[in-house]
Amino acid sequence: MYAREFFAELSLPFADHVVIGATYYATPTPGPLRLRIDFSRTIRTGEYDGLRLATVHQDRGELDVAVLRFEDHHTFDHRDATHGRTPQHAGYGTFKEFRDRPDWVPWEGAHTSGLRHAIEQYTTIWFPGAWKQSAPSRATGRTASKAPSPPPSRAGRAR
Repeated sequence: MYAREFFAELSLPFADHVVIGATYYATPTPGPLRLRIDFSRTIRTGEYDGLRLATVHQDRGELDVAVLRFEDHHTFDHRDATHGRTPQHAGYGTFKEFRDRPDWVPWEGAHTSGLRHAIEQYTTIWFPGAWKQSAPSRATGRTASKAPSPPPSRAGRAR
């Protein structure tokens, strides 16, 4: 199913992670909590409509679960619009796995930035400090320096 490539596309920042089968496992911060992400199944065989995130304690098991639907995070909006699919059509906001076509990548063209942002929000709650804060675009000084004012233009003056 190329799950490893899908999770690589998400570019999650966790150094301590592994993909086994179609499931992503990570230890975002030191301690007993783990993150597990797998695909959320629909009622149809081999069809998925999102990601299932779980916070798992190594001794107590699953503590929390959240499902991030592809439709809610606009993952396949472009693909579905190109094919003329609307929310009333089968297959909208989902992908289907075909075991007899191992060369086919079911999420080709997926836009994963919405999912990544939602995963960041979820893990920030359960794993504080796991996402490195982005550095400010420029350093702010302690004092402001004054820039010279441009000379007044004649075109803007009233007579």
